[in-house]
Amino acid sequence: MRKILIANRGEIAIRVMRACRDLGIATVAVYADCDRAAPHVRYADEAYHLGPNPPVESYLRIDKLIDIARRAGADAVHPGYGFLAENRTFAVACRDAGLTFIGPTAESIALMGSKTAARQTAIRAGAPVVPGTESPLPDGLADADVRATAEQVGFPLLVKAVAGGGGKGMRTVVEPGELIGAVRSARSEAGSAFGESAVYFERQILRPRHVEIQLLGDHHGTVVPFVERECSIQRRHQKVVEEAPSVAVTPALRRQMAAAAAAIARAAGYTNAGTIEFLLDQSGQFYFLEMNTRLQVEHPVTEMVTGLDLVEWQIRVARGERISIDPERAITPHGHAIECRIYAEDPDGRFMPSPGRILSLKAPAGPGIRRDSGVEAGFEVPIYYDSLISKLIAWGEDRAQAIARMRRALSEYEVRGIKTTIPFFQWLMTTRDFSEGHFDTTSLDRELAARAGRPFVGAPEEAEELAVIGAAVRSYLKASASGPSGRQASRPNSRWRNAGRGEGLR
Repeated sequence: MRKILIANRGEIAIRVMRACRDLGIATVAVYADCDRAAPHVRYADEAYHLGPNPPVESYLRIDKLIDIARRAGADAVHPGYGFLAENRTFAVACRDAGLTFIGPTAESIALMGSKTAARQTAIRAGAPVVPGTESPLPDGLADADVRATAEQVGFPLLVKAVAGGGGKGMRTVVEPGELIGAVRSARSEAGSAFGESAVYFERQILRPRHVEIQLLGDHHGTVVPFVERECSIQRRHQKVVEEAPSVAVTPALRRQMAAAAAAIARAAGYTNAGTIEFLLDQSGQFYFLEMNTRLQVEHPVTEMVTGLDLVEWQIRVARGERISIDPERAITPHGHAIECRIYAEDPDGRFMPSPGRILSLKAPAGPGIRRDSGVEAGFEVPIYYDSLISKLIAWGEDRAQAIARMRRALSEYEVRGIKTTIPFFQWLMTTRDFSEGHFDTTSLDRELAARAGRPFVGAPEEAEELAVIGAAVRSYLKASASGPSGRQASRPNSRWRNAGRGEGLR
């Protein structure tokens, strides 16, 4: 393998290119109009223009990607995550063009990309699954039959899209009267998002944890599962913080989950990197949820607690090598790691996207800190793609140290010109439930609802503005404290007395 085309952009494109450089492999970047001067384009050995900004005209154009790979003389393609990473058609197109697809086979993508087929595979492997329907609801099924099927599963339940993920095409149904509308709404959203409107039912587990097992499989039958990742800090079904290991998982439970994940992967004939996602209920019982047939956004936390480079191993597996990782090393965490996904979003504006030019950027550093980023000062964050701009990872000897280092890193991280979720994470890292590890997949949404829109305090620009105001107020109070006659001035309003400490001016 001499040259790899990275069919992606942003931080994940740079992450893959770094692994390629470590292995002495040349890299090819692709870019849409707005990414012409992006960091991933300049980092690559060579770069090719894909087309206009909309993904359907650029990063989702299989024909253009294959053509560029041929013109560049690439012999392999790495899809990163998102875009075409779990697209069976793309994997087939690469294979037909004589290119190595650095990921699972097209057949595994198709099998495990269908949530119902994946459930059936897990059942064959002997893994526990959440009660639900084992096949999609037939098109045109009468409302009465839909209700009867739901009654067999039990309420509350989830209507879930067979394809895709990220919470799209998913609806919670608490009582029968909500069912038919939820099915129609989920079908419509799934069809728009994934081009596949099929849905199925799954019993809702109340207040579960979301715990996943990273694994690697090679072409020689070896499957190695890794220490678990805790992904329960979610906003509207979207992960925002991940960590490894989970405070809720004992060493014995870890081995049970890892064994189940490996059994599922073997039943699917799986190769390369993948992730088995589980729900963990309050009694400690785990259930198979789904499989992600790609590299995960949160893979750095696994790398930080194992000392392994998962992207390098993806490439080595793709070129036919046997996995030589010690299984005990893979499943035994060294220390603790936490990842915050930094988005170009306004947390005080209902987390709406905040595209625009980054005027300046000061990145955090120091012991235990890693930052995977795809932006820099002067970069224009576009409106066309996911708003993730970087991943901030903190490692510590234990969870308390990892949290302390994350707090420090967030306080050092300054991005000016756009809004980011840094203030949100500064708040989250100080909450009691997070600090003590008492949370589930619904905790964050409940906490945000309880905040009732109160602004997050702690953004560097806010701190700077408050410091300036506070200094001016203190100067005024000092000058007026004694007055012309030298007598003590009347006590100022408490709203201003606290301004120097960043209180009262919000």
